Amino acid sequence: MTRPSKPGIADEAIGRPLRRKEDPRLLTGAGQFTDDFNLALQAHAAMVRSPHPHARILQVDAARARTMAGVLDVYSGADCTADRLQPIPHHPLPSTRDDMMLTGPKGGKIFEGPHPLLPVDKARHVGEAVAMVVAETREQAADAAEAVDVEYEVLPCTVHSEDAIASGPAPPVWEEAPDNVLVDTSFGDHEATERAFASAARTVKMKFHVGRCTAVAIEPRAALGAYDSGTGRYTLRAGTGGAVRIKRDLAVVLGIEPSALRVISRDVGGNFGSKNRVYVEYGLVLWASRKLRRPIKFTATRSEAFLSDYQGRDLVTEVELALSSVGKFLALRASNLSNGALHFAFASVERIGARYRHLRYSRRNAEEPRRVHHDCADQPVSQLWAP
Repeated sequence: MTRPSKPGIADEAIGRPLRRKEDPRLLTGAGQFTDDFNLALQAHAAMVRSPHPHARILQVDAARARTMAGVLDVYSGADCTADRLQPIPHHPLPSTRDDMMLTGPKGGKIFEGPHPLLPVDKARHVGEAVAMVVAETREQAADAAEAVDVEYEVLPCTVHSEDAIASGPAPPVWEEAPDNVLVDTSFGDHEATERAFASAARTVKMKFHVGRCTAVAIEPRAALGAYDSGTGRYTLRAGTGGAVRIKRDLAVVLGIEPSALRVISRDVGGNFGSKNRVYVEYGLVLWASRKLRRPIKFTATRSEAFLSDYQGRDLVTEVELALSSVGKFLALRASNLSNGALHFAFASVERIGARYRHLRYSRRNAEEPRRVHHDCADQPVSQLWAP
């Protein structure tokens, strides 16, 4: 006797309207977004951001800012270095058995530019945080941030990926990658593809530029950090896409055990991939909370979000297709130039490998070599949205 199967979720959900459970709370102002949280004795942080896409930092003079009303302290990259804070470990490279493995130029190791909380040597994109002011109120912190005098030596810059690797001298974003090429990998059967193109009845070739974008989440990123000197434990409240991952990576930055940090993510006002990884402000508010023994809150303005949220895409691709006389696909050639910007965040390189894995699985009988070319220009951090 066959027992009747119980209806599954699909049977109950498909084709039927579902009553949303969270709407009454959100529509009546009972949401719990990061900026809704406040703690006793809370202070506020504001970032001093670079107006230049590429500039050497010669001096950070905070003397005037420190005398302004409400200011508790001002921090620069030198302070981060003195306290031995570590760069953010973004883990951007393909790592699963199904990923197509990428390499640096000539098969070498891929260079990953370190991502410190505040840079010491250079600013590498417009809007990069180069100092942090902490004050009693958000307005006092913002006013004092404008009073911080940063002396720059403005350097040549490149913002488009094709310009970054053009023949002739191009300003390097990193001295460790003087030609701005970070990834240079080829896949496929080159000889078979050449034969297919030589015998093709027709070929089609096009070039596309998939423009750079950012998520523009309705809730700008925010962070509230608190340090408990009695227990030696930290607490971070931030709208993220993965509290466990954030906790693990921030523990590396702060030089602590993961068990000494709690990350709380309540409501998140939009993510789209942009809040899946650590931002410098997450580490900075935790670090400053320990130094000042007070909770520290940071909330980005919309302008700051446009400048410094993690970004994606920015791909130049040249694709060529060989066809038979009846329109059968014989071969595909593609050369892809992706702008990795100044740092790799989550999946900025990983998604490149995934993109070609999908093509490989769907190729059927067509040969399809392709070249992956990942470069860096003076742009904000790249993250997730590789097409």
